[in-house]
Amino acid sequence: MTADSAAPTAPARTLVRTGGPEDGSSWLEHVLGWTLVVVVAMFVTQVGWL
Repeated sequence: MTADSAAPTAPARTLVRTGGPEDGSSWLEHVLGWTLVVVVAMFVTQVGWL
């Protein structure tokens, strides 16, 4: 069996959804995400892990 015959035949372009945010995410999602980043950074700094 050659490598070509063992390779699965898939369409040239497939759309795979990973469950992540959609392309048109809202501004609220960005604001909450950055707020979480700032809170975690403040926590890490206060605990002394940095």
